[in-house]
Amino acid sequence: MARLSGATRDHSGSWLKPGTWHLRTRLVLVAMALLVAICAAVGVFSYASMDSFLTRQLDKQLSDASHRSSEFGRPPPGNPTRRPDPLEARGQRVGTLFARIENGDVSSAGFLTTDATRASLSIEDAEILLGLPRDGIPTDRTLSNGDYRLVADQTPYGDVIVSGLPLAEKQNTLTSLVWTITIVSLGGLVLIGLAGTVIIRRTMKPLEQLSEVATQVSRLPLDAGEVALAVRVPPSNARPGTEVGSVGYALNLMLDNVSNALEARQESEMKVRQFVADASHELRTPLTAIRGYTELMRMSEKFTPDGQRFLARVQSQSERMTTLVEDLLLLARLDEGQPLKLSDVDLTQLVVETVSDEKVMAPDRTWHLDVPDEPVVVHGDASQLHQVLVNLLSNARKHTGPGTTVVTGVRKSGDGSAVVTVTDDGAGIPPEFVDRVFARFARADAARAAPLPAVSGEGSADSADHISMQGTSGLGLSIVQSIIEAHGGTVEVSSQPGRTVFTVRLPAQGGAPSS
Repeated sequence: MARLSGATRDHSGSWLKPGTWHLRTRLVLVAMALLVAICAAVGVFSYASMDSFLTRQLDKQLSDASHRSSEFGRPPPGNPTRRPDPLEARGQRVGTLFARIENGDVSSAGFLTTDATRASLSIEDAEILLGLPRDGIPTDRTLSNGDYRLVADQTPYGDVIVSGLPLAEKQNTLTSLVWTITIVSLGGLVLIGLAGTVIIRRTMKPLEQLSEVATQVSRLPLDAGEVALAVRVPPSNARPGTEVGSVGYALNLMLDNVSNALEARQESEMKVRQFVADASHELRTPLTAIRGYTELMRMSEKFTPDGQRFLARVQSQSERMTTLVEDLLLLARLDEGQPLKLSDVDLTQLVVETVSDEKVMAPDRTWHLDVPDEPVVVHGDASQLHQVLVNLLSNARKHTGPGTTVVTGVRKSGDGSAVVTVTDDGAGIPPEFVDRVFARFARADAARAAPLPAVSGEGSADSADHISMQGTSGLGLSIVQSIIEAHGGTVEVSSQPGRTVFTVRLPAQGGAPSS
């Protein structure tokens, strides 16, 4: 099956690793290897059979030639010293060799040429003939006229008759057979390889469709939001009974189960979001009343110093609770996907104003601006983008100590998108927390999540008030991410001791989602 991973493969070395080959490639290669083995076996068997047949045929011809030579070379009656030349006998084929060995010497030896004349043997040929076994068994030797099949027979007259036939015709026949088998095998392998590739590709097509379905599902954003999991394996490839059909049927069952689980999860999330939105909306009224009555009591009633501190604590906690409720209500609205109030927003001016507000709130930090001379304009919701800047700058203010330098920059990237960065030289974010920094209610250290101490003794109210002002709900950066994603942008963070950078990227003007 096709790979689903997005990692880049090293194609230069993939052919050296059979485990990385496609299944269809391996099937074609295995089929071709089997065909090569079959062709080789057929070729070897055919060659051996033909060689044995031709050898038997040649031996019979050699036996006939030897018999004719012996009969023709017999001395005539009354003249035992006369020996006729066997090469002059009728029926001898071109290239036939004849030799008579008498008293350890070769005589009357020669080849029969194409024009029926006699050609003499060389000295080396004579030595080879003298070394032949005289048992009447044919044997192969290489002479000056080529390769020969030779036989030496002892005659009743005390001499030895050597007969031979050339092996050239047999060798030519075997060579032709080898070439024929090779050409036919190669042609057959090419045709079968092409046909096999086409057939295997068509056979593997359903598996590729299963892979495409799995790939499409892997690219769906299943982690959040409403998901329409409508991708399924076609019915033609999801019929139980075949291997591919069973896999397709099982995959469809799995997708149905996942789809039902996602729908249940979405329904549960919607109920939770609705509850949070309703609860946040309902809590705004009593919190507003608590803050109002607290301020009224501070202005109209007289309290002891401890009472004043306790009342201040009630007011600060109500303010903190109000902020938390507003954040929850904002997140609920963002989750519901409420339309943005889009307009052209000058990020440069927005950054300058927000940084100026932070300077007033935290004069013990050093605030710098890195903005261009020309305005950087985006199409977005001005109030929500202002909320993003407020949350990023307040995050830098709350989680760094006095004397920290915070640099806020705005620029336009090469693709036309707007980039806002907030950089501080504080202690940094713990490495194990960087991946969760945008999660809801995520806080990096226990100090920001510390419970309020019991109210007892002098100064306890001041301590509680300090914690309430410094503690965070863990929703600020989650709100930043939700707002930026609603605008079609991204937000990232990189941190190390002495340098933490939050980077916001917004689409070019006109690229944000429409309301």
